[in-house]
Amino acid sequence: MTSPAHLKGVHHVAYRCKDAKETVDFYRDALGMDFQLAIAEDKVPSTGEDDPYMHIFLDAGNGNVLAFFELPGQPDMDRDRNTPVWVQHIAFRVGSLDELMATKAHLEGMGLDVLGPTHHGIFKSIYFFDPNGHRIELAADIGTPEQMAQLKSVAEPMIEEWNATKKAPRHAAWLHEKIADES
Repeated sequence: MTSPAHLKGVHHVAYRCKDAKETVDFYRDALGMDFQLAIAEDKVPSTGEDDPYMHIFLDAGNGNVLAFFELPGQPDMDRDRNTPVWVQHIAFRVGSLDELMATKAHLEGMGLDVLGPTHHGIFKSIYFFDPNGHRIELAADIGTPEQMAQLKSVAEPMIEEWNATKKAPRHAAWLHEKIADES
């Protein structure tokens, strides 16, 4: 009998970038991420294709790694035009609301347009774009353990209702009321 892998976390997630050095500089200056390593090849190891690339790895904290590929031999990068820009994003956790607001001020001081904070009931977040056009979210958790347990307890009925109706279920009505109260 086979079983799924016992995952130990995310090794890294990889996205495309326009310029590897600009990307390293941005994440280092904007978010304090440490540049961990770079791998450059002329052939793709997994496929054998001739396609020179620079693969960079940045420390996102707690053993999480954000990676990017610069692909100079490929057409200019673009985003999925069939998906709204707000959907695809990279979200990072910060330690507190104070840290979220201090980071917002830092980013605005760098000349970035920052949206938020936006209240999501169990966390508040801000949004901005990196130089590659990737939407970045920084989130500060504000939910209680009890609220998180309640959300987990309604996750299965919510996905089942969504699957049947394609309409937003309201199994955690308190979450929506909390957002409305603080808006």
